[in-house]
Amino acid sequence: MPELHQLTATQLLDGYRARSFSPSDVAGALVEHIATWEPHINALYAYQPDAFIRAAKASTQRWAKGQPSGYLDGVPVTLKELIATQGMPVPGGTGLGEQAIATEDAPPATRLDEDNALLLAKTTCPDFGMLSSGLSSFHGLTRNPWDLACNTGGSSSGAGAAAAAGFGPLHVGTDIGGSIRLPAAWCGVVGFKPTLGRVPIDPYYVGRCAGPMTRSVKDAALMMTALARTDRRDAMRLPPEKIHWADLALDLHGLRVGVMMEAGCGLPLDEEIRNCVEQAAKQLEAAGATLVPLAPVLTREMLDGLDHFWQGRQWGELMKLAPKEREKVLPSILAWAEGGARLTGVDAVQGFQQTMAMRRATEAVFDKVDAVISPTTPNIAFPAEWSSPTNDPSQPFEHIIYTVPWNMGEQPAISLNAGFSQATTSFNMPIGVQLMGPRFADHFVLKLAKQLEDRLALPKRWPTLPTVI
Repeated sequence: MPELHQLTATQLLDGYRARSFSPSDVAGALVEHIATWEPHINALYAYQPDAFIRAAKASTQRWAKGQPSGYLDGVPVTLKELIATQGMPVPGGTGLGEQAIATEDAPPATRLDEDNALLLAKTTCPDFGMLSSGLSSFHGLTRNPWDLACNTGGSSSGAGAAAAAGFGPLHVGTDIGGSIRLPAAWCGVVGFKPTLGRVPIDPYYVGRCAGPMTRSVKDAALMMTALARTDRRDAMRLPPEKIHWADLALDLHGLRVGVMMEAGCGLPLDEEIRNCVEQAAKQLEAAGATLVPLAPVLTREMLDGLDHFWQGRQWGELMKLAPKEREKVLPSILAWAEGGARLTGVDAVQGFQQTMAMRRATEAVFDKVDAVISPTTPNIAFPAEWSSPTNDPSQPFEHIIYTVPWNMGEQPAISLNAGFSQATTSFNMPIGVQLMGPRFADHFVLKLAKQLEDRLALPKRWPTLPTVI
């Protein structure tokens, strides 16, 4: 049997019911495990082991009485630093500006607390959540557990690292252009971006979603049982809907799956990733699906327009800081965002209009197919100290080409591990495959991901403890 820190959430709940072990047993094992790993990867923020152990003791007492409360009673969970929790600041990856203490939990934190999940810690993110990197001027550098020399991606960098390193089974990230799926791919875990509004979040914004980062599709579905409950604080939320998330059965016969291997612009696709995704698509075909080649949905004009819009938005945030504080922001963020000062209002509006173009292009795909399979990332790995796979502030988004269209289109998308690289420069680093479905078809996408996960049947192996820091 795996060690307690390696168990999935569903395995933990089964163990609690059978009284094979208790939440206190799990909490003790997890704290010990984190003590050996965290100095190497720096994934956690506001880690409070004493409070975590006290909460586990209370859960143990409920289970001992046969009175667990909620779907996740006693299951450890982390929240990305950008998700507010009562009594703590939200540093935004920088710790700059007004650091007001949150007066209430954000919706994802509220839902997990209602189900008595055990909050282990918050997880790190880069400055303003605007890098796909583990680099932060406030948190320091978060490293990839598979290889400390490699980047986690981001902006849910700590969540990806924590999931891969076994810091409990359940983690919540946020995603506005790939910030759940990119680190999930580079860290070899499952990352699910739901339909916009399926998981209420506050603050809400165009394309911004919260979602699960786990070690299995089944655990991601389990998390959705809690996270998808409605919350009026999100004015972009979907209407409440009864979904039996745990039901992941799906017959693939007759299903049309579009295969989108080319992104349309950005970084070229690594051949190992191409081969891995093609093999994954063949697994769906062997299960009864029909594969349909698809052209890219993204264009250079779309990506550059979004770049301009985000530049203007980020420069507006930086202008709120005093000049001396602004200088403390990561140089790569400053170098990129300063371009926003030179944009006109028309430039920013035209950039925003490209999000509508992405919406139109992605939605049209589902006139032809029921689902889409693609790479999650164009590259396998990049250095831990880099701010992005290009490490070039003038080209900050060349790697989000497979993920960002589905944020702007609002469709559900999931990344899962499809294998490991055999290249000498990135040996044994994970390779992600992405699945997308039409808007509102979140349950269907999880079902499809479960079928692919089962058919890939990858060996259950996870990073081993580094010997040096």
